[in-house]
Amino acid sequence: MKSSISGRCACGAVHYEADTPPVFSMQCHCRDCQRATGSGHANMAIFARTSLRLHGEVRYHTVTTDMGHLARRGFCPQCGSPVVGEPGAVPHLIGVHAASLDDPSVFAPSAVLYTKRAYPWDVTSAELPRFETMMPPPPGAN
Repeated sequence: MKSSISGRCACGAVHYEADTPPVFSMQCHCRDCQRATGSGHANMAIFARTSLRLHGEVRYHTVTTDMGHLARRGFCPQCGSPVVGEPGAVPHLIGVHAASLDDPSVFAPSAVLYTKRAYPWDVTSAELPRFETMMPPPPGAN
């Protein structure tokens, strides 16, 4: 993924930019990501919170993860587009949905999470590192 990225919701009321590359990127098949995206998994690029500049009003929905942490899903209150995710276990990180990127073609997942919840019709790359549940913290996550 290129080092300078930007993105927005469908209506443009919420937008963001970052001048550093993501810490990592993932495809997550946990049930919460499936419900939040209306798909088989969520594609997320994860950044250090200090490197992502978020503009506009974001409404949040808080959930308890499988690991017992609180996580927040941020979406545009005007158009309903999912934009960001805040993992409670690592509060210094923030994720953006790949579909919200101005150029989604730059997204390149580095791991597949919660494969035990993946549906057979939702095929992801077998070449990526795969984890049945959550992966250990990525480099730079501390």
